[in-house]
Amino acid sequence: MQEKPKLNLDKSMAMFEEAKRISPGGVMGIRRPYNFVEGEYPIYLNHGYNGHIVDVDGNDYIDMLCAYGPIILGYNEPEINQAVIEQMEKGFCFSLVQQIQNELIKRVINIVPSAEMALLVKTGSDATSVAVRLARGYSGKDKILRHGYHGWHDWCVEVPGGVPTAIQELTLEFPYGDLEALEKLLKENKDQVAAIMITPIGHPLGQPVSAPPEGYLEGVRSLADQYGVVLIFDEIRTGFRVAMGGAQERYGVTPDMTTIGKAMANGYAISACVGKSEIMKVAEKDVFISSTFFPNSLEMAASMKCIDILEREKVLDNIWERGSKFLVRLKKIVADSGVPATVSGIPPMPFVTFDKTDHQYKQRRTRFYTETIRRGLFIQPYHHWYISYRHTDEDLDYALQVIEESLAVISKIY
Repeated sequence: MQEKPKLNLDKSMAMFEEAKRISPGGVMGIRRPYNFVEGEYPIYLNHGYNGHIVDVDGNDYIDMLCAYGPIILGYNEPEINQAVIEQMEKGFCFSLVQQIQNELIKRVINIVPSAEMALLVKTGSDATSVAVRLARGYSGKDKILRHGYHGWHDWCVEVPGGVPTAIQELTLEFPYGDLEALEKLLKENKDQVAAIMITPIGHPLGQPVSAPPEGYLEGVRSLADQYGVVLIFDEIRTGFRVAMGGAQERYGVTPDMTTIGKAMANGYAISACVGKSEIMKVAEKDVFISSTFFPNSLEMAASMKCIDILEREKVLDNIWERGSKFLVRLKKIVADSGVPATVSGIPPMPFVTFDKTDHQYKQRRTRFYTETIRRGLFIQPYHHWYISYRHTDEDLDYALQVIEESLAVISKIY
């Protein structure tokens, strides 16, 4: 199998050079080029349609990163666009709330098993930070035990620069799937822990996502009850994707609080913290939460319409069905390639990890993602992929063809 020539990315690279002169790093966080393959991936996009994105140089890609998760349907959805326009014509930023807030909250409460009350915010980091503040206010305790990525705020940030040591010491991490390690932390910090926050389908960044080990979520629930600790599921990724009500619905374990976001509005900036009324009600007077933009209603209109489409079209059933077939075929392709790699994930969220069998695993990974992007498949080396509703069967067939060809290139080199 021949290596593919490099794409023309001249405009994207020129814009990035300009950006670095006017903004720290040019672009922020996980979007920086070193999180992909430097010099091979576009940095600036022009537009998206269905399950595709097009960069400023005109290169068209099948997008299986889906904006890191918000795009559950596809890009440029007409029904959502129209709902937002109709809300825009009423006005959308008053700081006082509009009727649509109640409508959306009632809908969320009906969908998410742990939701008795809800607070609507904007980002995943907003929602997880609200959940932590409520848990601390409710319990009168300070420490948080966590597994997973929960955003960029001080209480949980993984890169500690700029975060006071005193704050860092209040959050302790435990490994996914290890109940003994979690209980050890609970014992060592007895009567000091406000909450356990866990991403219910384990996904440390850079490692494969996997379904919960049998009995694991039930065990976490039991330990939280035993030690009198609030259990929070961070379902920013998994809500409205693994099931409408998230992983807690699919796997039958209900936490005390939940954070949701990403797929609930197909790309619009909205998230929510939901949970038991007795915990949520501390926000009435004991805990302060406020933002000028939390009540903005365009995102709420987008979410209402997105949920309409998810329910009407049985979108998640469709994604699970096609994703299941995709995973079966992906596993065969990887196995047949002879490349030391492991397929993991659940149908809506597949991933391939390059096994650390020797010192060349990083080179294999880099070459793989170089070949896939050159062939027009946009996936990320350190983050699981997504299947969206607007990915056609032809898109998914081509994605698998690209993966097969890229592995064939690797097998010849390494």
